[in-house]
Order: sequence, then C-alpha cells, then structure tokens
Amino acid sequence: MSDRKRVVIVGGGFGGMSATKKLAGKDIDVVLIDKRNHHLFQPLLYQVATADLSPAEIAWPIRSMFSKSPNVSVFMGEVTGIDLPNQRVLSGEHDLEYDYLVLATGAVTSYFGNDDWASVAPGLKNITEATNIRKSLLMAFERAENSQDEDQKRRLLNFIVVGGGPTGVEMAGAIAELAKKTLSDDFRRIDPRDARIILAEGGPRILAAFPEDLSDYTQKSLESIGVDVRVGQAVTEITAQGAKIGDEFIPSANVIWGAGVQVPDLKDWTQKPADRGGRIKVESDLSVPGHSNVFVIGDAAHVAWRDGLTVPGIAPAAKQQGKYVGQRILDLKDGRATSPFKYSHAGNLATIGRHRAVMDLNGIKLKGWLAWWFWGLAHIYFLIGLRAPALVMVQWVWSYLFRKKGARLITGQDRENAAAVVPPPQKET
Repeated sequence: MSDRKRVVIVGGGFGGMSATKKLAGKDIDVVLIDKRNHHLFQPLLYQVATADLSPAEIAWPIRSMFSKSPNVSVFMGEVTGIDLPNQRVLSGEHDLEYDYLVLATGAVTSYFGNDDWASVAPGLKNITEATNIRKSLLMAFERAENSQDEDQKRRLLNFIVVGGGPTGVEMAGAIAELAKKTLSDDFRRIDPRDARIILAEGGPRILAAFPEDLSDYTQKSLESIGVDVRVGQAVTEITAQGAKIGDEFIPSANVIWGAGVQVPDLKDWTQKPADRGGRIKVESDLSVPGHSNVFVIGDAAHVAWRDGLTVPGIAPAAKQQGKYVGQRILDLKDGRATSPFKYSHAGNLATIGRHRAVMDLNGIKLKGWLAWWFWGLAHIYFLIGLRAPALVMVQWVWSYLFRKKGARLITGQDRENAAAVVPPPQKET
C-alpha cells in the first residue's frame, strides 16, 4: 500500500455515514462499502409502510452525498468476510486492503430462533420490507371490499403488530390512523373503521425503556384510537393464517414483526467476544480487542454505558460513535491521543399517532401534542445534511391537516393482485 492511509468503512447507515463525513476532505483515502446504493433514514420506515411517505423521501443515493469529496470512494457490494491478520476486507471477487477498518454493518430482524416466521411476519429494516408491508396493508382493504366471505373479511381486517418497543408502537398507531381515519370514506362494501389492530408485547408493559407513566399514557392513547394492546402475552405461533397470542389464535393476513434485532456475521468474521445479539464487545475507544485499527460502531457494537447498561442501538448513538471513530482514526494517523468514547444520551422519543407522542429527555417528560411536534422537529434535525428537509415537512403537514396519505400506491401488481380488485358480480334482483 502507498504511504497515504486508507480507511475502509463497511455500512452506509447512520454510523458509517457519520464516520465518512468526519473523514471527508481529510488527508486520507476513504472507501465506503454498502450492499445498497442509498442511505436510509430508518426511523421513518414505518411511515413508508403506512403510506405517509414515499421511499424517495427517506433515502438518498450515497454517491451524491460525497460527490464533492474527492478522497471518498463509494463501492456498492456485499462484504463476505474480513482477513484481520492481512488487513483485508473480502467482497466477492474484490479484496480491499485497509490501514483502518470501521465495521458499521447494522442489525437485522431477529425472530428468536423462529426463522420460519420471517416469510409470514416481515420486519421493518429496509425499503423493500416497508413497501411490501404497504402493499399488503392496502391490498387487505381491497380484498376485503370485494370478498363475500365474512370470515375472510374479518381475517383481512385483522392487523397484528408484534413487539411493544418504539417500532411496534409507531407501527400500530399508524395502521390505526390509516384504517380509522384516512380510509374511512373510501370504500363502499366495508367500513375500514371495523379493522382490528392488535399490538402484542410479551413483557409487562410497552415502551419498557421509558418511565412507567409514559408507558401507561402510550397504552391508553393507543387504546383510544382503536388499538388492542396486549401485554404479558407472548406470541408463540405465526402462520400465513394468523398468530397465536397467549392462548388465542387470531386470524390475520398481516402480521408485522417489530420485536427484536441481531447482528449477523461479525462474531465469525472477527472471532471476538459478542453478546447474545451478536454485538461485538469493543474497547473504550470502540476498537476490536487486539486490533487498535479496527472499530465497530452502531447497532453492531456492544458499548458499555452506565448502571450496567449498554449504549442503545439508536440513530443518535450511531452518529456519535461514527464521528468519534472518524476523529480517532485521524488522531492515530497523526500520533495524537484520544479520550475514550463517551455517549451523550439525549433521551427517548416515540410517536403514537396524530398529535400524540411521548418523550423522555433525561428526566424531562413530555406527552401529547407538544411531544409530537418535538418528535417531528427532532427528525427534521437529523435529516439536515442528508437532504433538504422541506419536502418531508410538507408531506407531514399535508397529512396532518388533511389526513391524506400521498403514497397510497399499490405497485408491482401481478395477476393475483389484479384479480383481487375485480368487483364481485352483482346479484340478480
């Protein structure tokens, strides 16, 4: 390798992008690898899944974001392994040598050993999953409209969300808004307001990371908009016909999984200690034990925090880690010392539905309308630097004022879909 140092960053999520931005324009070569060509604003995926936003409004081409940074190269490819002794990243037929390596691979949906559920209970981690969920939700109403079988109608209008964390809460609230408000006047043979939305959480309460009073408020708010919240009831079976919650099997054509994540591959690639979720246990400077030039950040990193807790797998944490590692690499290159990573926790936010949200900012608690607007502004803030946030703001305001979801498109229709929207024959009178 030349005297000029090379950094290879694996993953174009919040952590990888933050590290790349820190190194852009510096006297160091950066290669950013991702299997997709876009950076995704993952916290808003559920709004794509429920037709509030289109994919293009929460995802941006990675290359365009570094087009004015000559020292940054973008490589679209899938990493298949790491050769730590020889400092190489393996990606198909390509081997990339590195002086410094940043692993920001993120996490994938975990079904806790029930991987066969993946085909009938999609998670919400990428655009493909979000658009498939959107299609399935909208098609359920179309098929119910044209069905003459009452049992089938009930199954089609039952929507089950598994997992009472922020993803599950936001998804359940958004589906309720879609069914009870947005679509309420659009059909003639069914009433979308008859839809059943069930949120299932195996633990004693939803939003377990929030103070108990905010969890209680969230549950009551969800119930007020028509969500059947079930806590302390584990999901033990999921099939194409529905899901078993506690002792009850509920027929449903839409089961959405938001209950857990795991980190694949990194333990095998690094041969280093990991937690049960596959997160690599890193040093205080976020480096891999025994390799001071290799770092793991974001959802893939097990980072000690306070009171025996680990740094949460959320966007602000990943961005902080990416920025820190970028500076750490510059310090290593120039022979400077770097203080250990220190996570600054801004708090927890979750939206429930129209003008309802909860917020816990290190003891400062808000709920309702004010928290909802704070949640919206916080997301706009994180969008700055990715793309002009005005478009997303316009979409939100439009949806809020007029209850119109502008992305209610069923795309990629096949023969099954086409048949589903043919009106049933009129009965002779």
